[in-house]
Amino acid sequence: MDQMKNQYFGDINDYRKYGLIRLLAGGGEIKTGICWMLTPDDTKTDGKFTKYLAEPNKYKKFDPDLYGFLGKCIELNARNILEAANSYKFHSTVFFNPILEDDAVKREQYFSNMYKLFQGVDLIFFDPDNGLEIKSKSLGQKDSSKYLYWSEVVECYKKGQSILIYQHFIREDRNKFISKILENIHTKTGSRNTIYFRTSNVVFFLICQDKHSQYFSNKSKTISNKWGGQIQVFPKIEET
Repeated sequence: MDQMKNQYFGDINDYRKYGLIRLLAGGGEIKTGICWMLTPDDTKTDGKFTKYLAEPNKYKKFDPDLYGFLGKCIELNARNILEAANSYKFHSTVFFNPILEDDAVKREQYFSNMYKLFQGVDLIFFDPDNGLEIKSKSLGQKDSSKYLYWSEVVECYKKGQSILIYQHFIREDRNKFISKILENIHTKTGSRNTIYFRTSNVVFFLICQDKHSQYFSNKSKTISNKWGGQIQVFPKIEET
């Protein structure tokens, strides 16, 4: 069986990511689908950012339950992304776990199978290795599996589901980079309700359906309050 990107499991980015999803899901208030977009392990050392687990005074407060769970996984050398799926840390959540390949035909089938599993889901989280597509990497090319393509974002939005997208920062001005993506979201999906969550390495874009906009606005306030200093919420949430 192919090895998945388990080398990243439990790192600081995972802690923030899972914490964010747990709060957006609201303990099961909505039904969530997580599409891991898993790819084979590589030789990079990106998955070593686990020093936060040795600093509980600084990091545990954001989500003590999740912090303890990830710490235990690292301690037991159980660095497997499926640990999260089997942990009951995510309420009313469905997980799509197959490996995503570069082949365009297989990719189309992958998304078809995902939608079958995610029927009735309110929020889909896409977790590509890098984020949204780049001009130099056409669908079907080598390493195209590391990206989510705009055509797939549009298709998902048309199905009536809100979308959360993982996006790694690239080497350009971050504010301009975010602005370009927000403009693309509005142009391509027509959505006027996009919230984004910014961390030191990553930004998450939440494209809200109108029917979910008030719900996610409320959850964003909770995230801002609970994860201050680790996750910045935009547009800025007014203090209440």
